[in-house]
Amino acid sequence: MGTSVPTAPDATANLADVLPSCLVALGVADDAWLRTSGLEARITLRPARSAIVVLVDGLGAGALAARAGHARWLTAAKGSGTAKRLRSGFPTTTAAALSTLTTGRSPGTHGVVGYSGWNPDTGSVMNLLSGWDDEVPAGWLRTPTLFTAAQELNVDPVVVGPARYRSSGMTANVLGGARYVPADTIAQRVDAALAETASGRSLVYLYVPELDSIGHKHGWQSDRWTAALELLDGELGRLDARGASDVGILVTADHGVLDVPVHANISIDPVLLEDVVGVAGDPRCRQLTVAPGTDVRGLVGAFRARYGKKAYVASRDEAVAAGWFGAVADEVLDRIGDVVLVARGSWAFNDDRGLRDGAEPKRMIGQHGAMTDEETMVPLRLAGAFAN
Repeated sequence: MGTSVPTAPDATANLADVLPSCLVALGVADDAWLRTSGLEARITLRPARSAIVVLVDGLGAGALAARAGHARWLTAAKGSGTAKRLRSGFPTTTAAALSTLTTGRSPGTHGVVGYSGWNPDTGSVMNLLSGWDDEVPAGWLRTPTLFTAAQELNVDPVVVGPARYRSSGMTANVLGGARYVPADTIAQRVDAALAETASGRSLVYLYVPELDSIGHKHGWQSDRWTAALELLDGELGRLDARGASDVGILVTADHGVLDVPVHANISIDPVLLEDVVGVAGDPRCRQLTVAPGTDVRGLVGAFRARYGKKAYVASRDEAVAAGWFGAVADEVLDRIGDVVLVARGSWAFNDDRGLRDGAEPKRMIGQHGAMTDEETMVPLRLAGAFAN
């Protein structure tokens, strides 16, 4: 079976490098520690006493560049400002990307392989974003977070985010080891980050979910998204202006976003799903688990014949060999779908078999999960001690 599966870059700085690079900049980690821990720190940062890592959910580098006039601080590259780009990783979805950020590992190693994923022990699909309270079994995240490592290195790890996430299962697992400081508005989160870094040695993670939520509902090209970006940019400028001179600031994102037109939301042919027992992932990155005995090669060929111009279609073996999920542990292999369908362009693939006749499917406007530059390239803005 011929294939044109793209390979993933394996020598490019990505979200896994962010926290290790910060720990090096804080002077508590070195090359020996990185080697022993199996981590990399490919982002060069100047020394600092404390660090603030701002994660803006859904802020792609392409969308930011297109709205540069509404985000003067974020796009500044003059003086002490440093504006760069970073590769987020794959799949470009929050559950996988945040786990990569907080563990410093690839999805194939930490085990969170998508927005949702197959549980081979139960034979069912689990939500890996909101399902940590009642679906995801203990130990699903296979590697400890770097917040736990920070504690061992005498750095105070702090998460600043909306109060509604404080007691969630995902926070307990993916953000485990950090002290949670609730703050509901962006301005309140900035104030909290400033307070947490006023003294001592801290690693503060500040989470901004607002743009992603607006993007899903209204699209990144909407006026609402632009207004939220303007507000965020102003608050980040205030964070930079009021932060102590020995505190480094790093702003990035978990993934970008693109707007999917109505006509580009494809309902997957039910005939192709006859042997599929689990449909996981996002509409732009479907992972399909099939019934035992299914001809996977034949099914991949059928999907390519039908959707090959709109998507990359790979068997699990091909996806793993191409490095899509990074290094993949043996225990994680069965969590990845037998067939992986990754949208090209602005297409999205939906399983509409459960819709009642005549019912209108609910579709998001802003979507992500695949491999386009709009989704994989995110900002890397350095400020404070990291840029001086």
